[in-house]
Amino acid sequence: MMLLFKPSTAHAKRSKPRPYQSFSESLLMDSIEATEAFTKKWISPDHLSACSSCTLSSIFSTDNRLEGRKFVDVVNSLQYAIQGVMLVNPESHKLITRAHNLLSSAMKHLEKEFYRVLKSNRRNLDPESVSIRSIPSFNPRKKVSNYSNVQKSEEANIMTDLQMIADCMITSGYENECVRTYKKIRRSIIVDALSKLGFENLSFGKIQKLDWESMEKNIQKWLDATKIVINNLFDRERILCDHVFSTSSSVAESCFSEITLDSALTLFIFPVSVARCRKTVEKIFLTLDVYQTISDLLPHIEEIFSYDSTSAVRLQAADSLRTLGEAINSMVAEFEASVAKESSKSAIPGGGVHPLTRYVMNFVVFLADYNESLGGLLTESDLPLPEDYYRNIDVGETCSSSSSTVTTRLAWLILVLLCKIDTKSRLYENMALSYLFLANNLNYVIDKVRKSNLRVVLGDEWVTNHEGKVSQYLEKYEKVAWGEVLTSLSDDVMVQLEEDVAKERLKRFNVAFQGALQRQRSWVVPDSKMREGLKDSVTKKLTDVASLFYVKYNVETWEDVVRYVPKDLGNYLSDLYLGAGRTSINVPSLKISESGR
Repeated sequence: MMLLFKPSTAHAKRSKPRPYQSFSESLLMDSIEATEAFTKKWISPDHLSACSSCTLSSIFSTDNRLEGRKFVDVVNSLQYAIQGVMLVNPESHKLITRAHNLLSSAMKHLEKEFYRVLKSNRRNLDPESVSIRSIPSFNPRKKVSNYSNVQKSEEANIMTDLQMIADCMITSGYENECVRTYKKIRRSIIVDALSKLGFENLSFGKIQKLDWESMEKNIQKWLDATKIVINNLFDRERILCDHVFSTSSSVAESCFSEITLDSALTLFIFPVSVARCRKTVEKIFLTLDVYQTISDLLPHIEEIFSYDSTSAVRLQAADSLRTLGEAINSMVAEFEASVAKESSKSAIPGGGVHPLTRYVMNFVVFLADYNESLGGLLTESDLPLPEDYYRNIDVGETCSSSSSTVTTRLAWLILVLLCKIDTKSRLYENMALSYLFLANNLNYVIDKVRKSNLRVVLGDEWVTNHEGKVSQYLEKYEKVAWGEVLTSLSDDVMVQLEEDVAKERLKRFNVAFQGALQRQRSWVVPDSKMREGLKDSVTKKLTDVASLFYVKYNVETWEDVVRYVPKDLGNYLSDLYLGAGRTSINVPSLKISESGR
């Protein structure tokens, strides 16, 4: 609001009477005298004769702040009085010229003071200090016009001083000088802040030549810097611009745009360059971090850069999301294809968990942690599976028709893995070991799902269905691995065998049991719970059959034939499934092809 300066009584008592003046001329003369008196107080006496080069002596410092604000009021009154005379008495050239010269001198003082306040209070006006808490009801989409309730902190006082000076200069026709000073100081603060955050503006060519370790470091710097830059640096700069230039939204927009536009565009061009570089499996999770960061910040970005002149920032952020999304989809598809094409022919010693299973499940578990980001990003797989992959795989159990795209895609990735594991199970000549291999690997997959966010993504029904398949594999394993041992003692309970025939049965049991133990010494069940459960199940079946046979034929009297007592059978199984003497195998290489660029 324009404030009129009321002359003091000292000015009313003059030694010499004035010639006749109109009211507007009289008002202008009072304003001239008041402005000259105020100016003389704050200008060094040695420079009174050269007002064009005079410098106000920290009139807006903490101790002199009230004087500074009075000076702005006096200058506003002078400018108002000049307009009144020009409207009513435009022929008063001498008086108007004197007033204009005085106003010009005052504007130069204010311009220098505006620069001094901005320069000397860089710390107080740092984006970390200019917080949204300082300005109640801030809305970046609306012009801030009333700061009567601003907290009386030093930062708030400085912002109010700047606002008063800016208003005075703009209304007096010195907008260009004010804006030029503001942009110069604030742009340097933005550039310095970005430099301190460690973000380096690399060209696409330089990014493309970086090794993975250097690429990872640069992406991490971008991730760390972007959250601070958006939530603090650009956000607080928008607040400050809207506050200082609250009476002119066009000036506020011009300043904010010129100060931040180049830096903001640079910030969001970097992710596009990263996305267009050579795609590797290792890069997908950092790429997802970049995607998620922009996605999370996008509503704030759209608020901060809501001006028409900063629409390029909004468009660049959206383009970054689109390009990153395409890159992520491509990397998932390439990873999926590389799993399907994995062709190692070495059987895992002991039927343990295949490195491919561990590798793929770790990948899928990490993907599941980005469930929300992937929701509107992933597309369905177009990877066909060979018909023979379905031999032991029930596709219907993978996911329901109502599943989300993320659920469907992650379930499909696991299906691709299980198909490969099914194929690799055929590398074992021993059918029992083949079933144990399938059980071990599927159990590992389920355990990973159960203990990670995959359970939320795939659902409990998926876990239950696949747990049933593990039980089926183990039942088939027991039937093949221990079937001969169990049937060697089985007979019709209603039939009593001759002693010689019964002894032959027991001898067959001894040989079969010893052979089964020998074959399975190197077999492994890595999961302790499944291992103990399997041993208990086999022990119970063997003990039940042997106990019935021993009691029926009083076997313990056959000292020349008895080798294994039913109650001790469990002891013989105690060190089974530990994989004694097993060898290691290297993790398969699953690299994205050169075509995945």
